[in-house]
Amino acid sequence: MPAPAEVSLINDTQIQVVRDFEAPRSVVYMAFVTPALVRRWLLGPPGWTMPLCDIDLRVGGKYHYRWESREKDQAFGLWGTFDAIEPERRLLSRESFEDTEPTGEARVDTLFTDRGAATRVTYIITAESREARDAALATGMTDGMEMSFKQLDTVLAEGA
Repeated sequence: MPAPAEVSLINDTQIQVVRDFEAPRSVVYMAFVTPALVRRWLLGPPGWTMPLCDIDLRVGGKYHYRWESREKDQAFGLWGTFDAIEPERRLLSRESFEDTEPTGEARVDTLFTDRGAATRVTYIITAESREARDAALATGMTDGMEMSFKQLDTVLAEGA
């Protein structure tokens, strides 16, 4: 199994999250942009599902995710817009949560790079302010990301 994600603060508004996956870049990229696959891994803690996963993969296209936990009687969503797409290399988007903190818009630059037979995914998340960055971290966001990444490891191992 790959090592857990490495999280670092780049500056007052940016978070960097780096994680390696044991699959070719083309396969990992498809797992990030194919709704049927995204629904299988982008789930965070146990008990959460993703009943809505819409991805319009084009510059200016939107994505909308919605998660729910029946156990906790909670739900929240995320909207985003693609600003740049370089297939198998980079996704640049602006996104914001609905129904939950943090508020405001974040810029997310997702990079896919070869690491031999593996793929490194690097997120650079730019918040509107230091307070927004810190609020995002306080939600446990990066812990939830790692839980999702472990699910992605399983999806990739199954031959996604």
